[in-house]
Amino acid sequence: MLISEFFIMVNQPTLLSSQLFYENRVVEVTLNRVMLGLWKEIETRRKRSASFNCISKDADHHFLLVSEIVGARETEEEDQTNKDGGRKHNVLLYPYAFTVSYTERTKHHCWRCKDIIFHCLDKAQRQQWVQTINNQLSLLSIRPKRLLVYINPYSGKQRGKWIYEQRVAPLFSRASISTDVIVTESANHARDHLKTEVDLKQCDGVVCVGGDGMFSEVVHGLVSRTQSDSRVDQNQPNQDLVPCALRIGIIPAGSTDCICYSTTGTNDPVTSALHIIMGDSQPMDVCSVHHNNTFLRYSVSLLGYGFYGDVLTDSERKRWMGPSRYDFSGLKTFLTHQYYEGTVAFLPAKDNLGNPRDKIKCRTRCHICEQGANNGQLLSGDHVYKMAEENSDEETSGDGVWRVIRGKFLAINAACMSCACPRSPRGLSPYAHLADGTTDLILVRKASRLDFLRHLIRHTNKDDQFDMSFVEVHRVRRFRFAPKHSNVISEVDLSETSGKKICNQVCTAHPNNDTGHSNWNCDGEILPHADIQVSVHCQLIRLFARGVERGTTFDTYTWSVIEGSNLSWQA
Repeated sequence: MLISEFFIMVNQPTLLSSQLFYENRVVEVTLNRVMLGLWKEIETRRKRSASFNCISKDADHHFLLVSEIVGARETEEEDQTNKDGGRKHNVLLYPYAFTVSYTERTKHHCWRCKDIIFHCLDKAQRQQWVQTINNQLSLLSIRPKRLLVYINPYSGKQRGKWIYEQRVAPLFSRASISTDVIVTESANHARDHLKTEVDLKQCDGVVCVGGDGMFSEVVHGLVSRTQSDSRVDQNQPNQDLVPCALRIGIIPAGSTDCICYSTTGTNDPVTSALHIIMGDSQPMDVCSVHHNNTFLRYSVSLLGYGFYGDVLTDSERKRWMGPSRYDFSGLKTFLTHQYYEGTVAFLPAKDNLGNPRDKIKCRTRCHICEQGANNGQLLSGDHVYKMAEENSDEETSGDGVWRVIRGKFLAINAACMSCACPRSPRGLSPYAHLADGTTDLILVRKASRLDFLRHLIRHTNKDDQFDMSFVEVHRVRRFRFAPKHSNVISEVDLSETSGKKICNQVCTAHPNNDTGHSNWNCDGEILPHADIQVSVHCQLIRLFARGVERGTTFDTYTWSVIEGSNLSWQA
C-alpha cells in the first residue's frame, strides 16, 4: 500500500476515540469513516500481521477497514470469561466488552468471520462504540438489509437447509440482515414465485441455497419478471433485455456448484455469505436461447451439444443412481463416441476483447469485462462490420458478418464463464469472462477416441485443451446451430432403453449418425429442440460476488470503497 493511501485513511475526521483494553494491554482505538484502529502493539519487531485481515502501516500499528466489518455487538459477561481466560484479573478493571466481527481471508479464496473483543470502563462507553460502528455500517448503501432466501432441501447431499441454518443464518444475524426464507417444495417453485408473487421492491436481493439448478431457477424467475414488468417480449431473439435491479446471492449446497466456484474461487458457503453481507456486486452475462421465434431458456454457464448433451440425457434416465450417474453416463457416452453433423453460424466479437487463448483470466474488476460493457452499449445500435465477399462461408446481417462452419462434431460447447469446478479447476474455457458480452464457442470435430480422451483430460490439468488440430474456439456475441436433419423431438424420452446397438457403436471407430441428432445441455437442463439461436446479453444480472480475487488483501476493489464519496462500491 502506498504511504499516500494510508494517510488518506488516517486523516479522515475522527468519529470516536477511547482508551480500551485489548489483549492484556491498554490501547488507544480510533474510528473514522474508513477505518477502525490505530492501536499500539507491544512487539516492535517488523512483521506482517495476519490479525484482523487488515493492512499494517508498520509493525506497531494495526487497523481494520470499516468496509470489512460484519457488525458490532455487546458481549455478555460469561463470553468474556470464557474467551479471556487467564486475563480475568485485568478484565475486572474494564468489565464491559463489545465484539467486532470482521472478514479474514484465508487460503484458496476462502473468507472467515473473526472476532475482536475490546473492553470498556462503563456501559455508556460500550454502547457508544457499538452504536457508532453499526451506524457507519448502515451508511454503506451497497449492503443489503432485507433478503429473500430460497432453500432447495434436495440439492446435492440434501444439506441445504442445515447449511443455511447452521452456517449462514448466524452471519446474517450478526450483520443485522432480515430475511424471508422459503423452502422450495417442487421443481421451479422459486422461478414461479419470483415471476408472479414477490414484491421485488420489498427486498434488496435474492439468495438461493442449493446447486446450479437452483440458481438457474432464480435467474429465470428474476429475468422473466423484469422483462414482464418492462413489457419486453422475450420471444424475440434480437430483443435487448432489461438488466435486473436486484442482486443474486449463491450459497453453494449442490453437487458441483460451478457458478459459485467461477465467481468467488471457492464453493464455501461461509465465504459466499460474507460476500453477500459485504454487498459485493459482480455483473454477469446471460445467454438467451430461442427456437425460431420462441424463447426456450436462459443460460449462464454451459450450453453443450453432442458429448455433454448425451451425458445429461443418459444420466436423466438413471437418477436412481444418485450423483454417481454422471460418472457412469460420462464413461458410457465416451465409449459410444458419437458424432453429429450440422451447421454452426456465429457473429465474432471483434472489439479487442481478447481471445479464448490469450491467458488473461477474469479477475476482480476485470478490465476486459469493463471494456466489454462499453462495447456492448455501442453495438446495441445499427453497427455493421465489413461486408462478406461472394461465395465465402460468411453471412451478412444488420449486426455484422457471420462466419459459417459445417462439419461433423463430437461436441459443440458455449461457455459464458470458465465453468471451473473442483473437478476441473481451469474449466471448459479457462480465459472466458463473466461480463464482457461474449461467450466462448468451442467446436470439437470428429476425431479418434484417443485424441478425444486427450482433449477431455486436459480439462483437469494445465495443458491447453484448445491446442489440438480437431478443436477450435471462437469468442462470439451470437451463434446459431442447425443439425443436418431437422426432425427434432419436441420432448425428450428419458425412459431407460435397451442398449440400441451400444456394443456395435463401442466397437466402431466412427458410428454412422447421419440420421441422428443430440440434445442441448443448457445449464443441466435438456432443451426440446436442437435447432437454436443464442444471443449474449451483456451484464444482464448481478451477483453478490466480486469475481476471483488476485490474492491481495488490499486491491483496487477495496480501494474503490475508500475513494467512494458515500463509502459504497459502484455497481
